Amino acid sequence: MADALTIFPPCHPLRGRATPPGSKSITNRALLLAALSRGSSRLTGALKSDDTRYMADALRAMGVSVVEPDATSFIVTATGRLHAPAAPLFLGNAGTAVRFLTAAALADGPVVITGDTYMQRRPIAPLVAALRSLGILAEASTGCPPVTIRGRGGFDGDAVNVDAGLSSQYISAILMLAAGGRQSLRVALKGDAIGARGYVDLTCAAMRRFGAQVEEIGTATWMVQPGGYRATDLDIEPDASAATYLWAAEALTGGSIDIGTSPRRFTQPDAGAYDLIRHFPHLPAEIDGSQMQDAVPTLAVLAAFNAEPVRFVGLANLRVKECDRVTALATELSRLSPGLAIEEADVLTVTPTSPECFRPARIQTYSDHRIAMSMALVGLRVPGVTILDPGCVGKTYPNYWRDLGSLGVMLEKLDSVDHFIQ
Repeated sequence: MADALTIFPPCHPLRGRATPPGSKSITNRALLLAALSRGSSRLTGALKSDDTRYMADALRAMGVSVVEPDATSFIVTATGRLHAPAAPLFLGNAGTAVRFLTAAALADGPVVITGDTYMQRRPIAPLVAALRSLGILAEASTGCPPVTIRGRGGFDGDAVNVDAGLSSQYISAILMLAAGGRQSLRVALKGDAIGARGYVDLTCAAMRRFGAQVEEIGTATWMVQPGGYRATDLDIEPDASAATYLWAAEALTGGSIDIGTSPRRFTQPDAGAYDLIRHFPHLPAEIDGSQMQDAVPTLAVLAAFNAEPVRFVGLANLRVKECDRVTALATELSRLSPGLAIEEADVLTVTPTSPECFRPARIQTYSDHRIAMSMALVGLRVPGVTILDPGCVGKTYPNYWRDLGSLGVMLEKLDSVDHFIQ
């Protein structure tokens, strides 16, 4: 991939078809659940990206057969048991893979879960504390990966309280692990805060699809029965977070982009952004990003061209993603026009300005796919926007630049920030 891409505003509305890749959230859940099942599961419509490849490779290292017959399918064949790998599991900056693979507590020996330098700064202490309360031998000396888990083939705990204030993935990880326990497990939320609650519902739906018995009791407690999982075939829906970029591109250019799936058919929480995007340039004055976190960068870019200022609240969890996305958005939007976006605590305020106040800019992406993809949308309206490290989109949407090009967006590659190539 080139070192940078310059985006040229199209002189026409974007029209055509671009299909988002399969859901990262569902793909990584399904890969793990299939690996914990006995038999063969075929996953179709799946995402093939950095994050899902890390997950698939980790499962292979633990004795699971993961075959890739085509560009959007996995065939997972397992015995229902995981084996301790010969080396630490390296998972890059794949947060879902790192959190979910604490299911290594069901393995038959020690497992070290680690990632790149960015992943080693992402908190995991609340999840480790929940594991330890179940009698599982787990430790993360820095409160971040690497995590060492000494698997004993199962666990005996019957109740756990999970602090999911930083990430709903902590609850999802414990829920998926729970079906491999030796007795019923009551999983309760500690406190009132939970990031992106809709993803817990997504987890429960995937567990049920693979045969687990999970029941929600009230709004903050789940009961999971032992018995493990059974192999099944699953067709995975497109990624709703990826769809937001295409919905926004349509709105910014007055175009019409067919993504192949109705917004109403998505089960992922970020699909809720559609009902906001369709009102552009009259977005609400305040948007709570806590339940559609990965859509916030897209919405923040749209807010830069809105009719009125937009205040984004509920952003605490965005500070512990692939980068601190609140600071990244404030910094990079203001690079285009000073004061365009201002952060204060966990609030981001975007105050739109007149088109002549925007200036060309080289956008830092902080190795964060969502910063790269969302900030690229600015280039649909503003000349001279260059995205640095564009290859980071491979984390979840490897064909993003190709899809923009297919819709008529002109992109110019640079092999260094100073030298254009054809």
